[in-house]
Amino acid sequence: MPRRRIRVTGAAEAPLRAALRALRTELDVPESFPPEVLEEAARPPRLPARDATDIPLFTIDPPTSNDLDQAMHLSRRERGFRVRYAIADVAAFVAPGGALDAEVHRRVTTLYFPDEKVPLHPARLSEGAASLLPDQTCPAVLWTIDLDADGRTETVDVHRALVRSRAKLDYAHVQRRIDDGTAEEPLALLRVVGLLREGLEVERGGISLNVPEQEIVEKDGTYELAYRAPLPADGWNAQISLLTGMAAADLMLAHGTGVLRTLPAAPDGAVGRLRRTAKALHIDWPHHVSYARLIRSLDPHRPHHAAFLQECTTLLRGAGYTVFQDGVLPEVTSHAAVAAPYAHCTAPLRRLADRYASEICLAAVAEQAPPDWVLAALAELPKEMADGTRRQGTVERECVDIVEAALLKDRVGEVFDGCVVDVQEREPTVGTVQLESPAVFARLVGGPAPLPLGERLRVRLTQADPGAAKVRFAPA
Repeated sequence: MPRRRIRVTGAAEAPLRAALRALRTELDVPESFPPEVLEEAARPPRLPARDATDIPLFTIDPPTSNDLDQAMHLSRRERGFRVRYAIADVAAFVAPGGALDAEVHRRVTTLYFPDEKVPLHPARLSEGAASLLPDQTCPAVLWTIDLDADGRTETVDVHRALVRSRAKLDYAHVQRRIDDGTAEEPLALLRVVGLLREGLEVERGGISLNVPEQEIVEKDGTYELAYRAPLPADGWNAQISLLTGMAAADLMLAHGTGVLRTLPAAPDGAVGRLRRTAKALHIDWPHHVSYARLIRSLDPHRPHHAAFLQECTTLLRGAGYTVFQDGVLPEVTSHAAVAAPYAHCTAPLRRLADRYASEICLAAVAEQAPPDWVLAALAELPKEMADGTRRQGTVERECVDIVEAALLKDRVGEVFDGCVVDVQEREPTVGTVQLESPAVFARLVGGPAPLPLGERLRVRLTQADPGAAKVRFAPA
């Protein structure tokens, strides 16, 4: 599922980069891995007996990424399609109860800052031996999912195998080859299968957010905000991951043991806040139009639509991890945005829970009990993931504050057009304002009377310092 993505370019000594380094220190983000962890990461993996290196897999990731969790191959069947999806087999490298395992449980997720990432696993694994890099033979959890002609799942199989990716592709390259007709069938089918799965998503009431990437560019001592809208290929690629996560959830539910990613329906208050954000950004959202229908009508290439899509990620904040064992199924099994049961299993290099989900699915297909080390960890896994998700959320919020302060640092005292999208119940003179341009959220403080929730308001920028203070506004 999407997260808010911000990328910063510029010299390492620039004030914004310095502020981000200071944030990592303040949040006690680990700079490196202990020696005993690095020693374990250098040990050879446990290799599976099955050899699937004959499958010409390929990866699709941003061009600078080397932590490649997934590789795929698509083909036609007599009446449908076959999706083969290889996931990095992290359990082949991480010994349960060892120093590396303990460190990964401490970190929980890879942390993404606008200027760099802090990895879950040592780079020797995440960008080396365990990554599905091209022309590297490595262990993987290999999914085979057969679809009918409409893209619906017919059969699912998953087992360990040695794999060898043939090509490291990026989204722009994939889109260009599909559009100009030069893509060979395994790649060309990404569009065919992706569109079918998108149609099924609409049918079941699911929502995929095409969240644009924000880029903050330093120019002549100031900063400018730009958006990179996702390509259709981004969405088609995401559908393969969603397909696998849904298949994993179904396997675990049938087997009676698992870890699901669940999300309740968004509360009315959260949707109401988004309606006020839409008003602030001049997006027409009639009351008879559903949230899902509105999202599908937006164009992420348009800056105000892109800004709104960024804020839609707030509806995903209620997501959590739900574990169950011994055939006792939980009350809530679905993810509201997916509109189906769903599990995180396709990013084990960057997320702790995925390693456990893969092990449970492997056991389910083999009709065996999951390994003892998996069962022993299940009870604590939701809390660990919740703590890691909160840490990731804190990083995201603090980074947004710093970036917005950098964007506005030379405009203190100026007056802007905005809309009051939130007001504190106990302090009605304190709230949140959404600016029209630049499209940022910020704290709004002051005024002799309660802030006018949902109304447009002229506001004055009172502070913006990426190194010392967050952005603050007051009614003008």
